[in-house]
Amino acid sequence: MTTPATGDQNADQLMEAKVEALQAVLDRVLSWREGATEGTVREELDSALDEAGIDLGEPARERMVEHIHEGNEHVDVRTFLD
Repeated sequence: MTTPATGDQNADQLMEAKVEALQAVLDRVLSWREGATEGTVREELDSALDEAGIDLGEPARERMVEHIHEGNEHVDVRTFLD
């Protein structure tokens, strides 16, 4: 028999789902970024976030765009979360 999830467990599960979706978005944009302008990176990131239904604050978006545009490699998306 399983025990019902507590509010904290539900919040943790929701956060983990968001992190997984956000990681997929970051990986997607990183995969084609070579030669892309910063504006193009931003547009693609915004589009991918919208498609995934992720609401991400402006500071985190800016950090992600900078990371991608500078040609950095894969990183755990949690480093960009506020």
